[in-house]
Amino acid sequence: MATSHPVLDRLQPLLPSLAERTPEIETARRLPADIAQLLIGTGVFKLCVPESLHGHAAHPLVLLQAIETASQADGAVGWNVMIGATSGMTAAWLEPEAAKLIHGAPDAVTGGIFAPRGKAERRGDSWIVDGSWQWASGNSHAQWMKGGCVAWENGKPRLIRDGVPEVLTVYFPRDRIAFEDNWYSSGLCGTGSCDMSVRELTVPLSHAVSLTRDRPRVDAPLYRFPVFGLLAMGCGAVALGIARGAIEDLAELAGAKVPTLSRRKLAERNATQSDIAKAEAAVRGARAFLVEAVEEAWGAADQGGEISLRQRMALRLASTNATDAAVRAVDLCYTMAGGSSVYRTSPLQRRFRDVHVITQHMMVAPPSYEVAGRVLLGLDTDPSMI
Repeated sequence: MATSHPVLDRLQPLLPSLAERTPEIETARRLPADIAQLLIGTGVFKLCVPESLHGHAAHPLVLLQAIETASQADGAVGWNVMIGATSGMTAAWLEPEAAKLIHGAPDAVTGGIFAPRGKAERRGDSWIVDGSWQWASGNSHAQWMKGGCVAWENGKPRLIRDGVPEVLTVYFPRDRIAFEDNWYSSGLCGTGSCDMSVRELTVPLSHAVSLTRDRPRVDAPLYRFPVFGLLAMGCGAVALGIARGAIEDLAELAGAKVPTLSRRKLAERNATQSDIAKAEAAVRGARAFLVEAVEEAWGAADQGGEISLRQRMALRLASTNATDAAVRAVDLCYTMAGGSSVYRTSPLQRRFRDVHVITQHMMVAPPSYEVAGRVLLGLDTDPSMI
C-alpha cells in the first residue's frame, strides 16, 4: 500500500533527523518542543479533524501510513502521532462552537484517554468533573486533553441500556489539569504518558460527548468509521512501524557483525536468514490483514451505510493481530542480534522495549481476542466498544 497525501509528503523528509534524535527523546521522556512543532507543521495531528476546522478528514489508510512511517523512525514519535491524530476525530461530535474553540486553530492538538476513570456530575448547565487518568500521552504539546467519565445525574450514574452507565468524553483545557511527572517506563519512553487529574472542575455541557449515544455532527465517511476501531488500528500501526525498523536494523547489523568464535558474518548464518524471513512474513501478513479490514469498513462508511458487527470485529482483530505479529518479528530480530542488542544504545533494544509496551494497551491487549471470538461464535456482544 502506497498512499499519496500532502501530509505524508511533508512528514517523510523529517523522519531521518527524528530517528537521529532518539536518545534525546528517550531522555526527555516526552517530545522536545521543536520536534512537536515540526510535526504540527506537517498537519499530521489534523488528519482526523473535519475539513471545516483546518483538518483533512482523511482516509484511515493515510493515517495508518503516517503512524507506521513515524514509528519506523522512532516508536515514541509514532505513538505521539497516533494519539494526537486519532484524538482529533471526536471534533465531529462536538457542538460547532465548542469544536471551533478546541480544534479550530491550525496548530491545535488534543490528546486524552477514553477509559472512564472520571466522574462527571450534571449541575445545571455544567458538568462537575473529578477523575484521574493514566497514559496521558502527548500532553506537553496539546492545548486540550480529554478523559472518559461516567455521567452522573441526581446523585446517581445515568444509565443508557441494560443498566450500563453512560460514558462521556470530556474536554479540559491543559492549564486546568494536574499532571504527575511519573512516566518512567520500560519502553515508549518519549511519549510523556504521565498521569493526569482534575478536581471539581466545572465544564460546559458542550465540552462533553457520548460516542455511543450521540451522532457525529459532521457528515463524512471518516465519522461513520468505528472510533475505537480507528484507535486500535493506530496502535497496530505503531507496532508494525517499529517491527519494520527492527528488520532493517538487523539487516544492517548482520551485514557487518562477525559473531564471536565465527569466521562468517551474521548475515551468512542460515538461522539469521531464516529468522529475518520469518519476521518479514509476520509483518507483511499482519499488515495485509489490517489493510483489508480497514478497506472493508471504509467501503461501508463511504457508501453511507452502517459498519457491520463482523466488519468492526475484523478491524479490532486485525489490529491486535498486527501488534502480536510485530512483537514476534521484533523478538526474532532482537534475539538474532545476540549480545549487540542488550545495550541501551542499541536500536534493537529500544524497539524491543517499545513494542512490548504497546501490547499492554487495552485496544490491542489479549482480551480483544475474546471479543472477536464472541462475534465469530455468534454470542451476544456489546458493539459500542468495538
